[in-house]
Amino acid sequence: MMERVLTEMGENFRLYVTGTACLHDLRRETFDMLIVDWELPDTSGPEVIRWAREHLEPTLPILFITHRSEENDIVEGLNCGADDFMVKPLRIPELKARINALLRRAHPLCTDDVQQFGPYTFTRSALTVRFHNKEVALTYREFALAMLLFQNTGRLLSRDHLRESVWGHNAEVLSRSLDTHVSRLRQILQLRPGNTHSIAAVYGLGYRLDTA
Repeated sequence: MMERVLTEMGENFRLYVTGTACLHDLRRETFDMLIVDWELPDTSGPEVIRWAREHLEPTLPILFITHRSEENDIVEGLNCGADDFMVKPLRIPELKARINALLRRAHPLCTDDVQQFGPYTFTRSALTVRFHNKEVALTYREFALAMLLFQNTGRLLSRDHLRESVWGHNAEVLSRSLDTHVSRLRQILQLRPGNTHSIAAVYGLGYRLDTA
């Protein structure tokens, strides 16, 4: 049922049967939201959520799903770090609404044509960046990659997340292509330590844009 709902919503998602499998990927991948069931074969939903709150970014939205409806269960679910709570049986329209609400709150869309990040000014319509008032022309993918990094400053973005977001879910992009694009952005936008913004490579995981 969850797979059908998320597919209808057009979301890209992964399903996990065990908490262990989920935690394995949470250490290596980037996710925009977690939906966690209380009952898991190898651990419990609250334990997964506590781990996520301790090790992942605090703004990650988490929806807790359970058949438990007692007040103390709801309190425990929220106290362990969940942002919202739904009791089974789930009502599909409400489930979709709650997912959308959590995503909007945590990841607000910005449709402004011009966005400012310190000395960097991005203009979507022209695919250009002005750095200290000097215009830098970028290719479409360079611009998309730079915007993704700047809009997620301080957040580790996995290699798969970057490839899917910039090249598309079905694109088979070689790792060196992503690395080449990152290297070029480092050079032309001066995203190096000592400047206001720098790109950090986290070995085996992905990239993070840091600020001085």
